[in-house]
This record gives sequence, structure tokens and C-alpha cells, in this order.
Amino acid sequence: MQHGFVGPRSSLEESGLGGFGALYCNQTEAALVEMSVARGEVRLAEGGAVVATTGAHTGRSPKDKHIVRSPATASTVWWDNNRPMTPEAFALLEADMRAYMQGREGFVQDLHAGADPAHRFGIRVVTEFAWHALFIRHLLRRPTREELAAFEVDWTILNCPGFRADPARHGCRSETVIAFSFERRLILICNTAYAGENKKAVFTLLNYLLPERGVLPMHCSANHAPGAPDDAAVFFGLSGTGKTTLSADPARVLLGDDEHGWSDAGLFNFEGGCYAKTIHLSAEAEPEIHATTRRFATVIENMVFDPETRALDFEDASLTENMRAAYPLEAISNASASARAGHPRHVVMLTCDAFGVLPPIARLTPAQAMYHFLSGFTSKVAGTERGVTDPEPTFSTCFGAPFLPRPPEVYGRMLQERIARHGATCWLVNTGWTGGAYGTGRRMPIAATRAVLAAALDGSLGRGAFRRDPNFGFEVPLAVAGVDAGLLDPRATWADGAAYDAQAQRLVRMFADNFARYVAVIDDEVRAVAIG
Repeated sequence: MQHGFVGPRSSLEESGLGGFGALYCNQTEAALVEMSVARGEVRLAEGGAVVATTGAHTGRSPKDKHIVRSPATASTVWWDNNRPMTPEAFALLEADMRAYMQGREGFVQDLHAGADPAHRFGIRVVTEFAWHALFIRHLLRRPTREELAAFEVDWTILNCPGFRADPARHGCRSETVIAFSFERRLILICNTAYAGENKKAVFTLLNYLLPERGVLPMHCSANHAPGAPDDAAVFFGLSGTGKTTLSADPARVLLGDDEHGWSDAGLFNFEGGCYAKTIHLSAEAEPEIHATTRRFATVIENMVFDPETRALDFEDASLTENMRAAYPLEAISNASASARAGHPRHVVMLTCDAFGVLPPIARLTPAQAMYHFLSGFTSKVAGTERGVTDPEPTFSTCFGAPFLPRPPEVYGRMLQERIARHGATCWLVNTGWTGGAYGTGRRMPIAATRAVLAAALDGSLGRGAFRRDPNFGFEVPLAVAGVDAGLLDPRATWADGAAYDAQAQRLVRMFADNFARYVAVIDDEVRAVAIG
């Protein structure tokens, strides 16, 4: 039985979805909330948000990502970062997952990935959970009824959280799998209820497909000045570095908080919603994001709440530090209706420095920007991936290694070329620690981060005086309006200057050791930065 509506060129039988007990197709938010509650998948929170718990998987499982190895992918995929799977194993996994779904209810959403019609893809998401359908309906872009009537499926995701893979039978690492077949145009996800796997699967897909179209896919948020879409900025960063918080600036127009493309026409968001971390979220510091948690149909993952009042507890991390809220972009008052803008004037790289070495902001030359982009230094924040309980210093190339199916130099060269062509100013912003490393220092004040970014984006910071950092060679401002000048010199924030120097040299060596793998694929200017 099929419920809902699908276009004539999107038959469910053609997608291999015959035999399900019932298929609920393109249901609205209200219907999905009703069904997810009735099926016992979620509880309603104060205000009408739905609260789901995801069991053992409260973050992504990047080690369980597989790509089918074929003549087409053999020479194009970054195999050091992606596990191969044989076509035979993928076909067997697909058959077993479809057999698992026979007689069960399924939920189908036909959605777009990409706000630019010239570079968008039709994504059919099929899952056994109603709340997963609601989540992906928020996170991807919802077609109009007219668009849906003519919807064409480019790719399909089949997600069965209740199905466990067999490593011996399916040629995988564990019972959890996220597998891509570019020949079949199919993604299989199983044995994880963490909804973020759905959105990041689409992002990984676009990271493979779009470079062939001359579009740079980016793990970044983006915004632009009011009434000036050509005055845009992008914010690269891994989860927990502030992409969502810092791009949702009420003084600017939000394109999106996580995934964007940079084409010859400018920027465009891949998504139609936001996926914000909610640990320690407050109405005072982030009023609009906080308000979404009391919004009807917002999807809340892994948050503790009062069983009587249904009030959410933003401080209780007993389930995970990686508690999140998923909501549509229109929930943010300053969100762009088109989710598109011109070429960015500013490229910001956000890093969470657990060593306490980096300043709150630094200006980068184009060569330094390439160096820091390929380095992707940050700290994995607790809960974002399974097994991470404290911030861990790491190098995640392009600020998104878990989502890169192609070698990192492919994306690095594309960014370098665009920065050069469009003259963007590049900044490195530390949202991590100051006054000492993690455990000794303190987290960079959010008010200071917002102040240095505002000065960078309005141009006033670039007109001020700078000093050259002795460790990394980038330029650090001497003064920023509204920011304690002492904070701009990280060495001065440490009680022991010699201890800072030793820590800084340790970090410099870590950068050099990590970057050695890229020396053979970079140009002379970037090589000079790497060598120092």
C-alpha cells in the first residue's frame, strides 16, 4: 500500500521498493510527527519537538564507510580514507536489506540536494523510521508539489537501522555499514539510528560528483551582508568548531550552516535545514537556535528531558555530548530564501585548538590558506564520533576528511584557484582554548570570537595593524574593538611563557609531520610555507 504522492517518473517499483508492508511517501511534517509518536519511535517535548534516542550510535561511524570498487572508482577514490567493497558484497547487502524490509512499513521522501537548479540532484530516501523521514525532510530541500510531480530520482538511500550486516557475508568491517555504489546510484545504511548518517551520506556523494562539474563542495557554513549577496563569507570547520553558531549572525543573511558548493556563479547551499549541537545551548547566547528546540516538528536527538514538563535539559550529557536539533532553514529569521550568493569575499577557517597555541584570529596569505586547508587542524569534540569523550587534537584535511571520497589535493587545488580568481581574504579563527591547553586553559570566549569575525567581515580589521606570528608566520591583529588586547597574544594568556613556547613548537612539528604527505602535490608557494 502506498500513501502520499509521487511523480509519474518516480515509480516506487522502479526503485525496487515493491513488497513493503506499507510505504508512506512524501508525508508532511505533521503526518510524520503523528506517525513517529504513534509508532513509539519518539516522545514529544515541550513546544512540539520530537525527541529520539539513537542507542549505541550517538555519532557518526566513519570507519564503517565503504565505496564499491569498480573500474570507474579505482583511480578516482581516495582509498586511504574509504574502505573498498566488492560489487558482489554490495549486491548481497542490498538484497538482504530489502528482504529485511519485506512486510515492514517504510517511509519515502523525495528531496533535492542543492539550491542551484543547475547543480542539484534528486535524492530518494527510504527508511524504516518515520522520524528519520522527518529529519531528512528538514535537512534536504523540499520540492514544491509541481516539482514533485515531475521529480526524477538521481540517487536512492536505503536506511535500515534495525538491520545488522554480517562482516563475513557482506565484506564489511562491522555490523554497521554506510556503503556507496556509484554504478548503482545507491547508498545503503544499516545498524545505526544516528540520523546524521543520512545527511553526511548525501554530502559525501556530492563531494564525489560535483568536482567533475567544476563545482567545489565545501564543509562550511555561509552567510552574506544584508542586501548584498556579493558580500559573502564561508566558514570551514569540523563539527563543534562553531560553523552553525557563528554563521547564524543576526546582522547577516544565513545561507546555511554546514554544506555548500562554490560554482562559477557563486555559492549555494546543498541543504534546506540546520543540524545544531545543543549541549549548553542557551536562549541568552543563541536565541534563535534555542527557539528552534521549542518549535513544532523540530527533531531532537539524544537529549534528556523532564518526563512531566517535557522541558529539555541542555546541560545533561549523560546520553552524549553530541546532542542535536534538526530544523528547517526557515526557522531562522535571517535565512536566505534562495540559499544562494555571489563569490565569497572572505574565507574563514575555524579550528578548535586544544593546545591553546593559536590566536583568536589570524590573516592568511593564499599560500598559507592552502596550507591550513590541507592541514585541517582542529580537535574532535566529544561525542561527534563514536568513542570520542574528550577533545582530541587531529588533522582532518579540508576540514572534512570523513566526507572526502576523492584525494584532498583535488579540493585544495579547486579552493586555491577560486581564492586567486576572486581575491578572497582568508582568516584562521581559533574557537578552542586560550591561556593553556585543554584541562588548564579556558575555552575562547564566544563574544570575543564574534567580535573578531565581525571586524574581519566588515573590513575594519584588515585596515588595522598586524604582527607576524613567530611560529606560523601568519599575521595577527594588534587590536580589535571590544576585545581584550591581551587575548590577541596567546603567549601572554599563559602563566608560563616558556611552557607556551614549548607547546607552540610541539604544534609546529605536528603540522610539519602531518603535511609531509602533501609536499609532492603542492606548488612552490605552498611548499615554502610548509618548509618555513
